[in-house]
Amino acid sequence: MNLRKQTLRVWPGRPYPLGATWDRGGVNFALFSEHAKRVELCLFDGVDSTEERVCIPMREQTDLVWHCYLPGIKPGQLYGYRVHGPYEPKQGHRFNANKVLLDPYAKSIGRDVQWADEMFGYRVGDAAKDLSHDDRDNAAYAPLAAVVAPNFRWRGDRPPRTPWHKTVIYELHVKGFTHQHPGVPPTLRGTYAGLASRASIAHLKRLGVTAVELMPVHHRVDDRHLIEQDLVNYWGYNTLSFFAPDTRYASSSMLGAVVEFKRMVRRLHRAGLEVILDVVYNHTGEGNHLGPTLSLRGLDNASYYRLVPGDMQYYMDYTGCGNTLNMLCPRVLQLIMDSLRYWVLEMHVDGFRFDLASTLARELHAVDRLGAFFDIIHQDPVLSQVKLIAEPWDLGEGGYQVGNFPVLWTEWNGKYRDTVRRFWRGDGDALNELATRLCGSSDLYEHSGRKPYASINFVTSHDGFSMYDLVSYNHKHNEANGEDNRDGDNHNLSWNCGAEGPTDDGGIRTLRLRQMKNLFTTLLLSQGVPMIRMGDEIQHTAQGNNNTYCQDNELSWLDWDLTPEQRELMEFVRLLIRLRGKHPVLTRRKFFQGRQIRGASVSDIVWLTPRGREMQEADWNRPKVRVLGVRLNGKMLDEFDNDGNPITGSTLLVLLSAEDRDLPFMLPKIEEDRYWHPVLDTSDPQRPPKHLPAGYPYPLRHHSMAVLERKRFCPTLLAGYFQRRWKKQAAQLTPPIEVPEPEPTTVESDAPDVPEVLDVPEVPDVPDTPKDPTNPAS
Repeated sequence: MNLRKQTLRVWPGRPYPLGATWDRGGVNFALFSEHAKRVELCLFDGVDSTEERVCIPMREQTDLVWHCYLPGIKPGQLYGYRVHGPYEPKQGHRFNANKVLLDPYAKSIGRDVQWADEMFGYRVGDAAKDLSHDDRDNAAYAPLAAVVAPNFRWRGDRPPRTPWHKTVIYELHVKGFTHQHPGVPPTLRGTYAGLASRASIAHLKRLGVTAVELMPVHHRVDDRHLIEQDLVNYWGYNTLSFFAPDTRYASSSMLGAVVEFKRMVRRLHRAGLEVILDVVYNHTGEGNHLGPTLSLRGLDNASYYRLVPGDMQYYMDYTGCGNTLNMLCPRVLQLIMDSLRYWVLEMHVDGFRFDLASTLARELHAVDRLGAFFDIIHQDPVLSQVKLIAEPWDLGEGGYQVGNFPVLWTEWNGKYRDTVRRFWRGDGDALNELATRLCGSSDLYEHSGRKPYASINFVTSHDGFSMYDLVSYNHKHNEANGEDNRDGDNHNLSWNCGAEGPTDDGGIRTLRLRQMKNLFTTLLLSQGVPMIRMGDEIQHTAQGNNNTYCQDNELSWLDWDLTPEQRELMEFVRLLIRLRGKHPVLTRRKFFQGRQIRGASVSDIVWLTPRGREMQEADWNRPKVRVLGVRLNGKMLDEFDNDGNPITGSTLLVLLSAEDRDLPFMLPKIEEDRYWHPVLDTSDPQRPPKHLPAGYPYPLRHHSMAVLERKRFCPTLLAGYFQRRWKKQAAQLTPPIEVPEPEPTTVESDAPDVPEVLDVPEVPDVPDTPKDPTNPAS
């Protein structure tokens, strides 16, 4: 729109809703600033404009909100604000009317920031630093908002509403996932439309995940120091606008980002996939006291940010990013709640993962699980019904809050990640805690009335090593980030399996693949909600870089040219997800009790030693134990479906060994008309024989897992054959291990009494397994 050809009329307008609201007749503009003396609305002709075409004083103020209405203004109009007030950093005020500022309620970004010294409120290089005042105008470089039209045809779009206990989350980066995918049209790669393409959706559906968790898609700012090093803020944890989708991922134009995002959500929903956003409300991209003046800092610094009491020139920094939003200010809480509701009601997303969520719960200083932020969300009829995930820590004192978030919230379980990593790298003191983590971490969540699905289980995430790098590097290799390898976490709990980085050693490569299978199997068989990092299923590597936040290149983009090894792992993960969905005992809604339920003679869960006996206190306390078995009773769920019918399923036996030697694991007793059927073994894609009687040794390889399912009776004719075969295999293990005879124990059974030790006669070898008479399909 060329404003020179238009005579603008200015009406008083309304203080609500905040932001720019088009009503077909014009646009209402509303902006909160408590300490401003005067506010001007600046309208720009286009993205190349070096100055505003018109600057309109906003003379109306209601409840600290400045507002006006401009009839005739249409969607696409670019605008910003100039805000007048004191520039007194020591008193917390940083007003500078020479700076055009971005509307915090901007629904669309019409022009991105262009770095220049004029983008700072102080004179860069001045000896007084931020106490100096910059009089230069930044209109040629400032980010601008664009007025949007809300209309969009959702065509009956409905959220999938996958129950938490059936959810499998796939964390992904829009560009990284699609940029090199050969099935995505070249013009759509790296975009919202690319993620919504058939090829992208086909991979997600074939894998079996139910939700995508998108790394930040709020519009962000690239730090100036990264741009000067030819790097970018690739991950996006540097928010500039809490309402506008990041224009980097628009395939057409900046102004098309909103519609393209909505189309992506609509297509993902049609495929049954939920969309969860990773959101950053704890800080903004304006940084510390030496950062630029882009939006909130110039609008009302003392209201929007938490400042150091008694020294208001500086910011409270619980995030490590230079500033912290002021959750004590009602208008800041409103900003966040309005943003969340907008993304649910207007953009149709299904949930949120809150970055550094402990920061949002801080009151005066400490984290308060009963704070205003939680109260408002719990009382909101919209937000209380979507998926809420907390990253339950920040960098401040007392910030580590795993297990302390209230009902309705799930949490990234960092203790789960660390325990699983420690066990599989061979730490001998992780067994007790591993058992707790496998069962949904009741020690963290049960006391507050939450369920196993309060635990978001993960082994890897965007923040740290990929799974391939976790089994290939002992140390981080972040030199490409330009910080002399100082950035990134040193506490990786990784094991390279014998060589640092790439290797041609066949034994090491085989062990790495097995370790990845072990990690995936542990993750997908644990109670709680599993989360998979993008690319782990195809062995993506960042070459040992555990902090690729600034790497917009092959370190972050998935390579879809897969080797047979990569395809093998991908298929293995797909089968694991199917296995999880098939067996209700793996997706319980209640914690295991470890005792009999409803008078049954069998517990819902039993922990086993390699001798097939139930674990005793002394067994848990043995040092350097790296092998464990667990029997999950599929008949004792004590849960009901939506029609009130009891939920039942198969009983599973899960065996884990992080030992560096092979050993036999005695299969535990079951009813005499049942047998153990091997379902998977991470050491061998070729399954062992199909019918294994109780009391005989399963040859559990070093660094491996096995899953067996209890099935109906294996014909007695075959028992002697299996006894001799399995004992022979056990004797061939390296080193050979004596196989003890099973000790008489009370048979775990919900059937009539059976003998304590099965009397299995010796029979001639049987070359082929006959059909199971109880299974017509066999």
